[in-house]
Amino acid sequence: MTRYVYAFAEGGRDMADVLGGKGANLAEMTRLGLPVPPGFTVTTRACREYLATGAEPEELDAQVAHALAELEHRIGRELGGRDNPLLLSVRSGSKFSMPGMMETILDIGLGDESVLALAKATGRERSAWDSYRRLLQMYGRTVLGIAPELFDRHGPTDDPAQLVEDFKKVIRDATGEEFPQDPAEQLYRAIRAVFRSWNSERARLYRRRENIPDDLGTAVNIQVMVFGNLGPDSGTGVAFTRDPATGARGVYGDYLPNAQGEDVVAGIRNAVPLAELERLDPTSYRQLVAHMGTLEHHYRDLCDIEFTVERGTLWMLQTRVGKRTAEAAFRIAEALVDEKVIDEDEALTRVGGAQLARLMFPRFEAHADTKPLAHGVPASPGAAVGAIVFDSAEAVRRAATGDKVILVRRETTPDDLPGMVAAEAVLTSRGGKTSHAAVVARGMGKVCVCGAEELTVNVRARTLTTPAQAVLAEGTVISVDGTAGTVHLGALPLADSPVGRFLDTGKRDGVLTDAVARTLQHADSVRRLGVHANADTPEDAARARRYGAEGIGLCRTEHMFLGERRGLVEAMILAEDETGRHAALDALLPLQRADFTGILAAMDGLPVTIRLIDPPLNEFLPDRTELAVRVATHPTTRDRRLLTAVERMHESNPMLGLRGVRLGLVVPGLVEMQVRAIAEAVVERLRAGGNPQAEIMVPLVGTVEELRIVRETTERVLAEVSDASGLTVHCPIGTMIELPRAALTAGRIAEAADFFSFGTNDLTQTAWGLSRDDAEASFFPAYLAQGVFAASPFETLDLDGVGRLVRIAVEEGRATRPGLKIGVCGEHGGDPDSIHFFHDTGLDYVSCSPFRVPAARLEAGRAALANRADGTSAAT
Repeated sequence: MTRYVYAFAEGGRDMADVLGGKGANLAEMTRLGLPVPPGFTVTTRACREYLATGAEPEELDAQVAHALAELEHRIGRELGGRDNPLLLSVRSGSKFSMPGMMETILDIGLGDESVLALAKATGRERSAWDSYRRLLQMYGRTVLGIAPELFDRHGPTDDPAQLVEDFKKVIRDATGEEFPQDPAEQLYRAIRAVFRSWNSERARLYRRRENIPDDLGTAVNIQVMVFGNLGPDSGTGVAFTRDPATGARGVYGDYLPNAQGEDVVAGIRNAVPLAELERLDPTSYRQLVAHMGTLEHHYRDLCDIEFTVERGTLWMLQTRVGKRTAEAAFRIAEALVDEKVIDEDEALTRVGGAQLARLMFPRFEAHADTKPLAHGVPASPGAAVGAIVFDSAEAVRRAATGDKVILVRRETTPDDLPGMVAAEAVLTSRGGKTSHAAVVARGMGKVCVCGAEELTVNVRARTLTTPAQAVLAEGTVISVDGTAGTVHLGALPLADSPVGRFLDTGKRDGVLTDAVARTLQHADSVRRLGVHANADTPEDAARARRYGAEGIGLCRTEHMFLGERRGLVEAMILAEDETGRHAALDALLPLQRADFTGILAAMDGLPVTIRLIDPPLNEFLPDRTELAVRVATHPTTRDRRLLTAVERMHESNPMLGLRGVRLGLVVPGLVEMQVRAIAEAVVERLRAGGNPQAEIMVPLVGTVEELRIVRETTERVLAEVSDASGLTVHCPIGTMIELPRAALTAGRIAEAADFFSFGTNDLTQTAWGLSRDDAEASFFPAYLAQGVFAASPFETLDLDGVGRLVRIAVEEGRATRPGLKIGVCGEHGGDPDSIHFFHDTGLDYVSCSPFRVPAARLEAGRAALANRADGTSAAT
């Protein structure tokens, strides 16, 4: 016979899959001998069977009845009895905490007769009738599905007995049935209602947001009611064994005298600090502090505790490992190491890269009471204040005079890069976490909120219109919270980040920075994955190195073609013959060489993977529509030639058109110029006594033949520079794996590659057959809401599809070339969940924006520990 019911004394905290987190912890406290009101738990399996079939398992009612009979015998009271009646609470409890998402029904067992018995037993007639009122309200809403507002119309009243009659009438009018007086019927129907609440809209939404599987189901905990509302010697409260905000040791929490637990949650009365309990009830306070010490020692972590004092008797109602801020997580983990409660390995498992990222950036001191103008996607964390500007040139102009500005665009393009550099933050009304604005902003450490669709950006009128139809002109000061994804009017107060300061300078200045430093040091000591950075300038490279990067995994040469050099790219495109094209390339070469020399100097002794130009050349030309208007209104020879070139190069889908390696094969001299610039930069660094480690990466390869042709050209240029300089210039030549065909033919491509680097942004786009920016702006929200995606595949790697392509490419590439160096340089290289996959798959390194390097180091260490714990080893 399948077992569906366990008494608290029969379980333990290792049974969360069966008993849910709350039930497992109640069982654990019972086993520890703490004063837990007795009860029993209906398992998650019973819930799953009920949801699958629409009926509870046949054996369930009998098992509940047996457990109830044993409970009644143990405490000497009868459910709903006429002499000191037993009353029960019925609470949900899934494996993972879902606070407030599912249902609770209190005071099961009360009825027209038992309420009188309760009043007599407690001597508190008003409290007894108020408990009956609570049951009617909870039962009516939860079990019978009555709209809450039907109860809200009644009361408050000075006569709770009259309110009971009013609520019974609400139930009768709404359902056509009387409130059941049979306590067993109340109990069984309450259990089924808790089962159903697993699939409530709010519970499903919460699970999607927290990535909790839908098929777990909830347990149901049935527990003897204890009452904190029986007078001044009673009360209820919440306690934490350490401060959940800072991690400091001490007595933290709230206590509400003469009240029930839901009164604390509802906030209908102001609680007093937990320390006040010592004055009100010294005995209960001493017992509570002792139990808190027992629980923290047993769980070896911060514990969150709910308790009730019933006429001077302390009862422990619930405990769990407490939620905490990112700061508290690091401080508590390292404090427990110092107290010899846990070791450094376990401390590392208790913090995460996302928590570290939240600590790195400035934040607003407090704006909980400041209503946001709009919400968007939190694309790059931090907080910034500045005046609205609507184009790059204005951002640069104002920033040069010392103004702080926020660049506001519908969406950004490479043309906006100077303005993004100048601005404190970037705000767009379109796009998501992997849009151009988000990716570039994260790389620079700029605050960014994308996809704020509630805002209307009118660049021509230079206005920003809010959902409330307020029109903000250019120059209006706003505050942008890239961590929360909110936009606020005016200047909110900013708080500096001590962790960001420490990572930039290496100087520890307190408990928090010391905890972060120790955690990162241990992560570095255990991780196998290398951590590189995506950096395109010497400044970014230097910052990445300060943050612990062990090389550059992606240096994008096309970013060096923007700004003043755009004219040279235009000249190359407009050249009517080979002479004109070579003249433009010759003018670009020394500029590129200087770029590479600076980056190689900043990363001296570490690998720098330089990607040859990737995007289609039309990205370096003016907008087609804008050009057409200029030609139609004020035509010039240059604009006519540019428009002709744009028309000639126009592609319906340029991201799948003439770009990457294809450019190198059809634009004569382009590969030679870039390779020569790299090689000559290597020579300059060698002559300066440096140790340059340049690597050349060919993008968008789909077949080994493409790579072989470019490799031949590259090796020829490297040999020419070596001969001319008298120095040996050796640069490994590899490719990005960013097309499904490249992944599926990786064994062949490895014949011509010294290394692979996965471009997971494009690999995700091409594997899914979608455009990143368009998808995020159109159907992604619906897909996430309906559970098609648990998370955006551009944020966390799609393991089943794109992940399988990665595994195939790793296995087949290394079968051809054992020891093939393989990394990843897409945005997923900085995503904590994806890093664990890359470790398991056997990649050598991940590469991400400089500001994500510390979090990637930490997650790489966590991945190594997780790999060690489950007894597996990374693929090689």
